[in-house]
Amino acid sequence: MVKICCIGAGYVGGPTMAVIALKCPEVEVVVVDISAPRIDGWNSDRLPIYEPGLDDVVKQCRGRNLFFSTDVERHVAEAGIVFVSVNTPTKTRGLGAGKAADLTYWESAARMIADVSRSDKIVVEKSTVPVKTAEAIEKILTHNSKGISYQILSNPEFLAEGTAIQDLFSPDRVLIGGRETPEGRAAVAALKAVYARWVPDDRIITTNLWSAELSKLAANAFLAQRISSVNAISALCEATGADVAEVANSIGKDSRIGPRFLSASVGFGGSCFQKDILNLVYICECYGLPEVATYWRQVIRINDYQKSRFVNRVVSSMFNTVAGKKVAVLGFAFKKDTGDTRETPAIDVCKGLVGDKAVVSIYDPQVTEEQVQRDLAMNKFDWDHPRHLQPMSPSAAKQVAVSWDAYEAARGAHAVCILTEWDEFRRLDYQRMYDAMHKPAFLFDGRNVVDPEKLRRIGFVVYSIGKPLDRWLKDMPAVA
Repeated sequence: MVKICCIGAGYVGGPTMAVIALKCPEVEVVVVDISAPRIDGWNSDRLPIYEPGLDDVVKQCRGRNLFFSTDVERHVAEAGIVFVSVNTPTKTRGLGAGKAADLTYWESAARMIADVSRSDKIVVEKSTVPVKTAEAIEKILTHNSKGISYQILSNPEFLAEGTAIQDLFSPDRVLIGGRETPEGRAAVAALKAVYARWVPDDRIITTNLWSAELSKLAANAFLAQRISSVNAISALCEATGADVAEVANSIGKDSRIGPRFLSASVGFGGSCFQKDILNLVYICECYGLPEVATYWRQVIRINDYQKSRFVNRVVSSMFNTVAGKKVAVLGFAFKKDTGDTRETPAIDVCKGLVGDKAVVSIYDPQVTEEQVQRDLAMNKFDWDHPRHLQPMSPSAAKQVAVSWDAYEAARGAHAVCILTEWDEFRRLDYQRMYDAMHKPAFLFDGRNVVDPEKLRRIGFVVYSIGKPLDRWLKDMPAVA
């Protein structure tokens, strides 16, 4: 078997290569990155990302057939298969700003591969990229080939953070797209042989390049669409007295729909959903499909509406002002079982509260104070660029504090907002929390993790997304 190298030691590259190394012990797998601190993290006892089960996999393989290195050029030159898992952020300026994917890092990686290669290579797109990216990469490699043959494959990841290792061990499908030529089919077969070591043959799907590239964008768009759909219904439930959990349960019993991704919330987050839908919108516009672009853009608009609706509910319920009031925020990661804060709804909610002069105290079991302050200081889309290009002087720091305990965060607060569905928030002693808060004590549940009636008996004024409104809230306007 050939040596495998992955460019990019992030949320996708690190876990994916660790599992390949575990399942293919005779294959040398090297993850490379230009960031020395990130590589040092992968070589330490505290990995740079949190993912259940990842530590165990890395410890089993690291130093045996799994390596992490900053010597990018040497390992790329030696590898037969090169995965490229670099950032593809949304452009912040120029043509397509705010929608199109910025392929600067991908192009740099392709030029570097062409510069250092001395033998034929299979280059695998692992990053989420626009349709036809492979064609552009192919041109760069071909025009700089020096007689070397390159085959470009698309092998998009379908990992969910919090369950990434389980998703890699037992994937719903592995998708490999390649050119429909003898050389292209041979490259697809070579990569398929790697996955076939542990993935059943019927779960490995092979397609042409363009189908594989589009499938990733479409899959994320469909998942985000389901979340925005149930969130839109949650607003109607509050207006009519219906319970969104009961509605979602009823809908999910239909086998044509199913129960997954039907939990109403303050909004979706993560590195992929918004970025990929904006990318899809831009591609549709470029191909002269404005109606299709408008359809998918609405998924993002509903998500933004849900976050602003939540903030408005908080402010309007608390006598139309939160100025000078302490608001405890429980949860900052975009979902439980991960420390990832990219595009988390908590950023927009906290910025909305701070904008109304609230004093915000945040607790999350996996997110550091440095990360919270960095996120709140960033402009939109900045998070997906290298750290040295991100803002370093947080402006909101005076109004935002980070606590290492949920009770401390809520001590002396006027309100509590639950923004991440961490299991520990279901088990908190809310009587203890209530006793240490100003009265009336408000609790705004953006993830529907608590029993509203139980908390009302304690004394809280409770708002839960999509649930029948507290009698206190019925007299309050929904929009501040």
